[in-house]
Amino acid sequence: MLIVMDKSAGPEELAAVVERIEKYGWQAKPIPGGERTAIGVLRNKGPIDPALFLDMKGVRDVIPVSKPYKLVSREMHPEDTVVELKNGERSVTIGDGKLVLMAGPCAVESEGQALEIAHAVKEAGATIFRGGAFKPRSSPYSFQGLGIKGLEILAKVREETGLFIITEATDHEVLDLVEEYTDIIQIGTRNMQNYRLLRRAGQAKKPVLLKRGMWATMDEFFMAAEYIMSEGNSDVLLCERGIRTFTRHSRNTLDINAIPFIRAESHLPVVVDPSHAAGRRDQVIPLARAAAATGVDALLVEVHNHPEKAMSDGPQSLYPEQFAKMVAGIKDMNIPVK
Repeated sequence: MLIVMDKSAGPEELAAVVERIEKYGWQAKPIPGGERTAIGVLRNKGPIDPALFLDMKGVRDVIPVSKPYKLVSREMHPEDTVVELKNGERSVTIGDGKLVLMAGPCAVESEGQALEIAHAVKEAGATIFRGGAFKPRSSPYSFQGLGIKGLEILAKVREETGLFIITEATDHEVLDLVEEYTDIIQIGTRNMQNYRLLRRAGQAKKPVLLKRGMWATMDEFFMAAEYIMSEGNSDVLLCERGIRTFTRHSRNTLDINAIPFIRAESHLPVVVDPSHAAGRRDQVIPLARAAAATGVDALLVEVHNHPEKAMSDGPQSLYPEQFAKMVAGIKDMNIPVK
């Protein structure tokens, strides 16, 4: 349920509504808007009688919310969410109509490798550097990442280049370190329904990029985001990265249909990862351009200076010059890029 307050409602009226919500054992979630404040009612186990609130001073309307994902839903929050990253005088916003580019290697392999790629993607137009310090791999014998050393390298990249940093937290304990070292916490596709990890991410003071599970429906994807937001973290980015289908011509199938659907259903910024959708270098740029054409808020692209020697996901990583070509092509489409 969404309780819409009158424009003239003051702090006392808001506090009274919150008090009544909590009196019934529910949770109140104030949602400031451009012209008026609304209050979402959470954790109710059944329908709520609107009459409980319609007679209260300052209440303009009471609107039932039909979706199980209340905080994620555009019903609850009609205005688009804009996520802001800040580091001193530097800042970047995601969700305000301009495309943000996140780029870098699948895994941080060395300081020299990370810095060389970071300078290249920054020159091409990226404002956020991606790189894995902890890597969840299908095989236990594959490279698992540099761990804390990788996080320290990412911090060096931020210091030297001014790029913001995104990296994945693979479990509950690792998330503590990731929150300390980076600007955006990534929850990978394999952890989309790791509810303990999602709750911990919801308590973090950093934005969270949530990747859709490879078999997840939209409702499951939204409910995973709801776990994060229910813990108090409203800065969530929804990332479509391809789903498993019967195809063999690509690693996954990029669900382009999901992008306008997410836009209609949710207020959260939308990110697309064309690299994991494709799984092969020759498809990454076309998929990135297709995603950009739908109006996504950000692209998450894998770039490596020597992909033939990469310790993780080399076949789907662009060369730096290919990334620059991709960015130029998107700009030629008259799509504003930050």
